[in-house]
Amino acid sequence: MLIANSLVAQQRPEAGAQVPAAAPALLPEVTVSATRIEHESFDLPVAIDAVSQRAIREDNPQVNLSEVLNRVPGVVVQNRQNYAQDLQISSRGFGARASFGVRGLRLIADGIPATMPDGQGQAASFNLSSAQRIEVLRGPFSSLYGNAAGGVIQIFTADGPPEPTLSSGLYAGSYDTTKFGLQIGGTRGPLNYLIDASRFDTEGYRDHSAARRDHANAKIKLDAGARGAFTLVVNALDQPETQDPLGLTAAQVAQNRSQAGTNALAFNTRKSVAQNQAGLVYDVPLSSRDKLQARVYAGDRQVTQFLAIPLTAQNAPTSSGGVVDLDRGYSGAGLRLTREVTAGGAPLVLSAGVDHDRMAERRKGFINGFGVAGGLKRDEDDVVANTDFYAQAEWQVAPRWNVLAGIRHSRVSFESRDHFITGINPDDSGTVDFVRTTPVAGATFKLTPGVNLYANAGKGFETPTFAELAYRPGGATGLNFALRPALSTHREVGLKALVGTAGRVNVALFRIDVKDEIVVNTSSGGRTDFKNAAQTRREGVELLWTHRFAHDIETALAYTLLDAQFRQPFGSGAPATTVPAGNRLPGVPPYSLFGELVWRHPASGFHAGVEARRNGKVYVNDANSEFAAAYTVWNLRAGFEQRARNWRLAEFVRVDNLADRRYIGSVIVAEANGRFYEPAPERNFLVGVNAEFKF
Repeated sequence: MLIANSLVAQQRPEAGAQVPAAAPALLPEVTVSATRIEHESFDLPVAIDAVSQRAIREDNPQVNLSEVLNRVPGVVVQNRQNYAQDLQISSRGFGARASFGVRGLRLIADGIPATMPDGQGQAASFNLSSAQRIEVLRGPFSSLYGNAAGGVIQIFTADGPPEPTLSSGLYAGSYDTTKFGLQIGGTRGPLNYLIDASRFDTEGYRDHSAARRDHANAKIKLDAGARGAFTLVVNALDQPETQDPLGLTAAQVAQNRSQAGTNALAFNTRKSVAQNQAGLVYDVPLSSRDKLQARVYAGDRQVTQFLAIPLTAQNAPTSSGGVVDLDRGYSGAGLRLTREVTAGGAPLVLSAGVDHDRMAERRKGFINGFGVAGGLKRDEDDVVANTDFYAQAEWQVAPRWNVLAGIRHSRVSFESRDHFITGINPDDSGTVDFVRTTPVAGATFKLTPGVNLYANAGKGFETPTFAELAYRPGGATGLNFALRPALSTHREVGLKALVGTAGRVNVALFRIDVKDEIVVNTSSGGRTDFKNAAQTRREGVELLWTHRFAHDIETALAYTLLDAQFRQPFGSGAPATTVPAGNRLPGVPPYSLFGELVWRHPASGFHAGVEARRNGKVYVNDANSEFAAAYTVWNLRAGFEQRARNWRLAEFVRVDNLADRRYIGSVIVAEANGRFYEPAPERNFLVGVNAEFKF
């Protein structure tokens, strides 16, 4: 099985070390994303699933979330085959419009935000090789984490094993793709540690798409007994000169789907990223009923990106040029108090906390003179910060009823100080604050010992990011502070059922109404400006089924049906055209399906599996004038494992896109000049070997 709720009870520290030899017994899933403390998700009125350590590591290169998250219903992860722009991740349709990075969802790694206060996040810093599990929370309870309407994705680094262990992995595949990693972990007295480092290289499926990624992640825990526990997490990412192949038009895809986009070679489009961060979490019991958690973190991120913008457009007085140069520092702190009491003779868990996060960046823009940085075109200091207060309660009001409720008050403040002031480019400094209170509540009813029904409702909001505020409509200078947050109302009902002793079914039906949805207004000459549309609605069904049959056969199925529409007409573009009510939100497939069948032979250590993935057609703009066709992809994988007292060796091979299907892997919503399409690879291969030694 690949979904953690059919495999693990979220391993305790000693089990978080390496891949288990055999499938664990079916136990309740324990998650923390909904309540911030360990809790069986089966009893919670939320849509939440976790991907296990084995699912993350088994027969995968452990580079991208697209390898594993499509097995979670409601979530669509598209690999752009472009490491300069990161993955495209959406949850219930939120985040699909992002042309780079991740927005609309909250990304968190070991309690440290990977999403900035403005809502823009990067998944590349997630280290899959050292992960114990990934939790995905959908629905209104994600608003308890702040500025995120679509959901929360949390990754948790595994604890080190009980004894010192050294492991390594080597993977090689199509398009000159390789990855080599080393990991060491262990326990020494009160100290537990896990350190992982890797290098990933690829020439890429498309022309001009080569990338190299050096990644390191370390987690060190100190158990101080009655004085609590300290957890230090350090993460470093270096991704230099990553080539950007850009998007293609439909005609270019038909001509040569692996070519680079227009002007990618002429302007040598590329991106360099260097990011380093560290976070410290302190957990301490204040009494038998009270617990306190405090966290602090800080990091820096430097980005240099060369864009393909014609020189005539770059030289315009209000242009920011064709080279983006960011020097970003970010930091934050949080404090949470949890208390367990009794109310009405029933257990009640109360939590309250405060979060403060801040990002300050120096943003410059330069002329891209065919791959060489030229004259200065932009120079500003941008600061965004949030200060949020939240409280939540879980109350088992009766033996068959469990209630979960919460509220969060958020203030997100943007400030820009313009230093590039000329006679034709005035001072465009400015500030804006967005304030919102988001309540949420839900209840679970235990119909039978193996069947729970639940319902929830709540509010959410999504502020513009600094990238979306960057330009005003009509070519005017300055940030677009007229852009408002999108406000959402969520309603959900669901069922969670245990099927016998080896199966699980989760079903969720939801409806989300959004006011002031943020959409692309115009995109031309390297400038993309945004506006608020009228109302939108998302209605859908999510289904998750996992089962372990006799003869060591495991199955998993994740299905999503989603109707995401504009509910009112609105004007967009220049000159303005009307987008009619009933048009579908671009970038959002109407359905998606992931299925898997795995057979294991316990005596020999052999396993084999087949995966199927199908996505419906995806419109590329609000006008729904073009779309990427639906597709079905089949993957095969198999592996062996050998074990002795102190060592373990595992080999695998996988074939992706077995039928050699030609399809569009992702789209760039409303891209200028119709370059919407990012083709996926044809049939491709990967082989790997993992070795582990305990000493």
